[in-house]
Amino acid sequence: MKILLLSSAYNSLTQQAHVELKALGHGVGVGIATTAETMREAVHQFQPELILCPMLAQIIPRDIWERHTCLILHPGIVGDRGPNALDWAILNGETTWGVTVVQAAEHVDAGLIWASADFAMRPASKSSLYRDEVAKAAVQAMLVAVRRFESRLYVPRPLDYAHRSVRGRFRPAVGREVRRIDWSSDSVAQILGKIRSADGAPGVLDEIGGLPVYLYGGHAEGTLIGRPGDIIAQRDGAICRAAVDGAVWISHLKASGERPDQHFKLPAAQVLGERLAGVPEIPLPPEAADLGATFRDIWYEERNDVGYLNFRFYNGAMGTEHCRRLQKAMWYARQRPTRVIVLLGGRDFWSNGIHLNLIEAADDPAGESWENINAMNDFVLSVLTATDHLTIAALYGSAGAGGVMMALAADSVLAREGIVLNPHYKAMGGLYGSEYWTYSLPRRVGPTLAEQLTEQCLPVGVHQARAMGLIDGIVIQDAPGDFAQFRDQIVRVAEQRAHGPQFRQRLAQKRAEREAHERARPLADYRAEELEHMRRNFWGEDPGYHLARSAFVRKQPRPGNLRCSAALEAACGNPQCEEAHRAERNRCALAGLNGVSARQPSPAPGQPAAGS
Repeated sequence: MKILLLSSAYNSLTQQAHVELKALGHGVGVGIATTAETMREAVHQFQPELILCPMLAQIIPRDIWERHTCLILHPGIVGDRGPNALDWAILNGETTWGVTVVQAAEHVDAGLIWASADFAMRPASKSSLYRDEVAKAAVQAMLVAVRRFESRLYVPRPLDYAHRSVRGRFRPAVGREVRRIDWSSDSVAQILGKIRSADGAPGVLDEIGGLPVYLYGGHAEGTLIGRPGDIIAQRDGAICRAAVDGAVWISHLKASGERPDQHFKLPAAQVLGERLAGVPEIPLPPEAADLGATFRDIWYEERNDVGYLNFRFYNGAMGTEHCRRLQKAMWYARQRPTRVIVLLGGRDFWSNGIHLNLIEAADDPAGESWENINAMNDFVLSVLTATDHLTIAALYGSAGAGGVMMALAADSVLAREGIVLNPHYKAMGGLYGSEYWTYSLPRRVGPTLAEQLTEQCLPVGVHQARAMGLIDGIVIQDAPGDFAQFRDQIVRVAEQRAHGPQFRQRLAQKRAEREAHERARPLADYRAEELEHMRRNFWGEDPGYHLARSAFVRKQPRPGNLRCSAALEAACGNPQCEEAHRAERNRCALAGLNGVSARQPSPAPGQPAAGS
């Protein structure tokens, strides 16, 4: 079928839907729907048989849904209606929630029901739930709905609130007052619930030292205490604020103001600046033992000859200091008497590369870009040259740009089923990229495919990635959202390799290959060539990267609407579609932007973002 994905942004769920539908042989177009007119344009160009809406903040015009079946993936249980379904689920402490595929109709979220899927809630932020459990349930329900539509036999059921199985109901938008924190009386659980319900967007509006700010990235603290409301500690950019029954870490803030595009998320300590004078920095070395509930973004564990280097960076963004601390932790891991090192990233994202928000906030963005990419390269080099260990990159979360290339530095790349990879940079205003990708990527997939991946700027599903050699294996789980199960499987694989009869042979072969590759062309040459391209990105005449970064960080509109893959252009045979794709590519090149990017800004959660 010809299926058009109408979405407010090319976010993680839209990418996943795109990948899954293409794998089933459907012709898929993606329309970035920011207005009614852009929706009409996309529908006119593509002429779809079915329209799917993975994440849509706008109302579909009547003239579209009356002529086409439009199925909306609503992140709520059957009967739930309203714009903040997941927000309310977190605030109300729901133990189970779901996704409903509902047909667009006159009343929003009240149309015919085509499919639904439920999942167990966990204590996590809205963004984290959206990228994991919601995405898994949404894809499951979407595929059921597509098969039912294809059969031409299924009759969708109407929403009937009188039916005992319908638990959902209409809820209005969550107002600021609902999420307002009273530090003199709210418990840690209540504070975390409010912050988590607004993480991603819009954040919880609060005031610190007279400065109105939005709060993001809440974590419980199990030891530190103080007078409720006081900031009692800071660590690696996060602040710890006391509550009546403990304390809460807040990793990121966004200043509030009349011009929203002038403010964006940054590490909390950076936003507060001098207001933190006298607040102690309480560092935790990566090798520190389990300290219970607290905030830490890098830590190291060891068990049965395997070292686990854990990193959890907000939205997968890695600033200069993140990279330096991670490199230091990697060198520590390499000195340990272990055999295998596992790079175990976060559940939301593995990594999305350099930290665009920190770069945008710098006094010298070009200079900070240079520092950031070199720090990133230093860490990648520490992995590439780890000939004293076997290394495994374990990807539970999706990865983009330099984050994908960072993973390729490991000997083996294992990824969870259901994530997407975006192994390209050019969507960010023609950025060339580094992280030794010109060495690692062709070595895995060959030079031709490496060029295609970096030029086409399209997401890759894990099965496609495995087939092309981009990754080495897929970790398939019994249930979505089970990070512990994923980790357990990775532990078994790592220990098997550490104690297997082929360990010494594999390590010797790795050393021999690295020495041979170094003689043929030193890694320093790859780095120098990549950085020469990056130098032109940062300081050259073409401002594309700087324009794209600023637009992305500040959530400003970016050009472009309809984008089809190159394979789809040939498959669908629609000259309008092909011409739209070509025109879009030309517009993007001219403006230094890309309309459908792995990092497209979005007002909703779940979007792959470098520090947004």
